[in-house]
Amino acid sequence: DTVKGSDWGCDQEVARLFVDTAPIEMRRLAFWGVPWNRVVPGTSSYFKGGQKFEKIEKPEKEGLITARAFGGTAKWRTCYVSDGTGHSVLFTMDNRCAELGVEVHDKTEAIALIHDGQTCFGAVARCLKTGELRVYLAKATMIATGGFGRIYPNTTNAVICDGSGHIPAINTGVVPMGNMEAVQFHPTGIVPTDILVTEGCRGDGGTLLDVNQERFMHIYEPEKAELASRDVVSRWMTHHIRQGKGVKSPYGDHLWLDIRHLGEKHITGKLREVYEICTSFLGINPIHQLIPVRPTQHYSMGGVRTNKDGAAYGLKGLFSAGEAACWDMHGFNRLGGNSLAETVVAGGIVGRKMAEYALGAEVTFKSTVIDGEARAQEERIKALISGANGSQNVYKVRAAMQETLNKGANIFRNGPDLEACVESLQEVLERARKVGLKSSGLGASPELAAALKIEGQVKMALMVAYGALKRTESRGSHNREDFPARNDRDWLVRTLATWKNPADTLPTLTYEAATQIFEIPPGDRGYGKSEVISAESKKE
Repeated sequence: DTVKGSDWGCDQEVARLFVDTAPIEMRRLAFWGVPWNRVVPGTSSYFKGGQKFEKIEKPEKEGLITARAFGGTAKWRTCYVSDGTGHSVLFTMDNRCAELGVEVHDKTEAIALIHDGQTCFGAVARCLKTGELRVYLAKATMIATGGFGRIYPNTTNAVICDGSGHIPAINTGVVPMGNMEAVQFHPTGIVPTDILVTEGCRGDGGTLLDVNQERFMHIYEPEKAELASRDVVSRWMTHHIRQGKGVKSPYGDHLWLDIRHLGEKHITGKLREVYEICTSFLGINPIHQLIPVRPTQHYSMGGVRTNKDGAAYGLKGLFSAGEAACWDMHGFNRLGGNSLAETVVAGGIVGRKMAEYALGAEVTFKSTVIDGEARAQEERIKALISGANGSQNVYKVRAAMQETLNKGANIFRNGPDLEACVESLQEVLERARKVGLKSSGLGASPELAAALKIEGQVKMALMVAYGALKRTESRGSHNREDFPARNDRDWLVRTLATWKNPADTLPTLTYEAATQIFEIPPGDRGYGKSEVISAESKKE
């Protein structure tokens, strides 16, 4: 499932490592206190494609961890806690940290890595409350800051998912980002707030309807319908809207998600969070009303490129895990449920590898390098406050970046739009380098926090757009209208984007093989109609 979902863009050795380890970690979480939904013996009903079916659970399975269907899966294998799985896992892990006495420094943000071009010695961080700079020294440093969805204007991501962890790595000039053009758009962001409505709605039998309140996904995907992979469903939804079948609204065209037939007990029980989101943020009752949805930026398959141990390319002592990393088990499309599972699996694997490295590493902390980085960050902040580099408004620059990227590197992409996007983003980059602050406070300053990140964010946007421009094929979430075929002959590779010199206006792109091991040779995904240029085919 994971390999097909990735459109053969993943590292299959990492995917195998993940699927073998995930069941162990799910049981570990249960031991720590995650209240997984469990098997209840007897007959129960479920919906698929709007039709009602029955299933029978045997008495001997009572109490086992149960699973639900998610998009792109051949079996029901997504463990869940109603529809609040993420919250439950997060709260449990937070309690576990408190139990073990793990020290957590809240409201503190790393703004630079300390390194000599070969080894990472830690990070310079800034207290968001006081503005104080702090130096953290470590033999092993991990970037685990989530995705970068906030470089788009419409995203399901939390406000902190703005690439703050990627930027210090990019600024080293030696740590590459992997597959930054691989950006996932989730089918069901609610309109107009872009809050995510879980894939569990469709997994439990919810359907997508058009302006005529008619199902349409079975027309495009007869077998999987609403439960094809996210990249496929989002493309068909956008295509259907382009065909004039969207619902008009002041916030743009959208489609409907229908879960009414699941019934009040199911919605207020297994989809409780969806019910609360709809009633609180939309003022609608999903038990009786349709939910307005459309594809919205959701996940970053790209990130800090690491090996299977989570060690970052380019700097010894630097690690990354979760959505911040390109580990790379997702390739060009992540399956629903695989991200939360990855954070737990990778956290365990990479955490142990970090500990092994720290125990065995002989590191000499260089005071000149440490002092130099701390002073450089002090000077950077002074320049922003004084306006030494210019007086560009950081919020206007950020809005220009977001709108430009949204227009050129969205669900459907093409050469002319991407070329225009790259050119415009280069102009935005020049503006980002001339940002000056209106406020002068060091602490409790959202403007300063945004200004410290804006140049790095535009560089990330350029990595997305430039990588997409150069990748002349369609694979997973990267869909080129002018190159509709998946090209395994020329593009079964991973993009590595590095910003070698701070003054450069474009990243340097290199490529590596997508995987060294083909446990599953490239083939047909079983959903998503596309031509495939095989690795054996000859160039014309």
